[in-house]
Amino acid sequence: MTPPVRTTRLSARDTLSEALAGILRRPGRAVLTALGTVLGVGSFVAVLGLTATLSSRIDGRFNLLTATEVSVQDVAAEHDEFAGPAFPADAEQRLRQVAGIAHAGVLWTVRLDPGTAVGSLPTGAGAAEGGAGGGGTAVVAASPGAVAALAPTLRQGRLYDEFAERTHQRVAVLGSGVADRLGITTLATRPVVHIGQEPFTVAGIIADVERRPEHLLSVLVPRATAEELWGPPGPASACLLIDTELGAARQVAGLVPLALRPDHPEYLKAVPPPDPRVLRSGVTSDLSALFLLLAGICLVIGAVGIANTTLVAVLERTGEIGLRRALGARGRHVWAQFLTESAALGALGGLVGTALGELTVVGVSLVRDWTPVIHPATVAAAPLAGLLTGLLAGLHPAWRAARIEPAEALRR
Repeated sequence: MTPPVRTTRLSARDTLSEALAGILRRPGRAVLTALGTVLGVGSFVAVLGLTATLSSRIDGRFNLLTATEVSVQDVAAEHDEFAGPAFPADAEQRLRQVAGIAHAGVLWTVRLDPGTAVGSLPTGAGAAEGGAGGGGTAVVAASPGAVAALAPTLRQGRLYDEFAERTHQRVAVLGSGVADRLGITTLATRPVVHIGQEPFTVAGIIADVERRPEHLLSVLVPRATAEELWGPPGPASACLLIDTELGAARQVAGLVPLALRPDHPEYLKAVPPPDPRVLRSGVTSDLSALFLLLAGICLVIGAVGIANTTLVAVLERTGEIGLRRALGARGRHVWAQFLTESAALGALGGLVGTALGELTVVGVSLVRDWTPVIHPATVAAAPLAGLLTGLLAGLHPAWRAARIEPAEALRR
């Protein structure tokens, strides 16, 4: 009696072995094929890592700056057209009684007569008449508390203090942009800035500010001095800038109008910072959507590369496929082999891309002096994304290979 014919079987180990042999037969092509997946997965990891890193930076910067800033506007003219400036002269003293305030002060842009120029005169350096002109330079009246609320970093000198404010001193603090325009590079020569015909001794030069960077292009003078020389601010032109302790901004915004004008709190409009959760989620979602779109495009390009290369390999290996079918291999065996090859290429590209993406995040963070943030889920999902890309890319070529008839393949 003739024994029954056993069904042809191909173990998973044999399938993997055949797939690796097919990949290693042309290593150069395999590397170029996997390159698309490497770029796609690497971009995926780098994008998510940089997004998480930037989000943490945004959170920290928001907490330190925006979440501690309250702006109070003079809206007295909206309620009474004959009302004068809403901010009292002793605004800073009153605000010292409000808990949670670190620095606070009134500031406004001084209204100068047309043609009034700002020039520098380094007295003691031998110059007799004004140096560089600055007709377009803004002059800002700012109390010492307002200057401190800007969170300035000094390049040279110092900021004017309460004594200069109380005694109406002719002193000024220059933003770095104005100092460069006027040619003031050192305070050793005791430079003097002329605003029209009024001389102001330069007390300090600000290199940078964390708030209101436009004031780097301004000349800051004491509030009392500005009122004495050029009069009080115009309607709705003055602003109170408050630097609060972390977490106290909204409470401070509710108390300041009553503390300054208990008779007419409606004359002052306090603007608290926005809700940090709304800002954080908005910024994070915008960054993630944009960058994930770019990473998705890279993965699609990688998938197309794998599919194209696998399809070409099927056409080149038609004779091999026919021989395997003639020796007993079934269509599903051929399908499994080519699908395994494409999946292996995708997984290899995913692993290499994950490593490159992590190195990119760490490298950028080192250059920018950031703290790199990479979620473990991203690292775990990236190689799986490469594997899935390879599987999807190999479905059609593997299906084409499985449909090849042995007799037709051997005739070619």
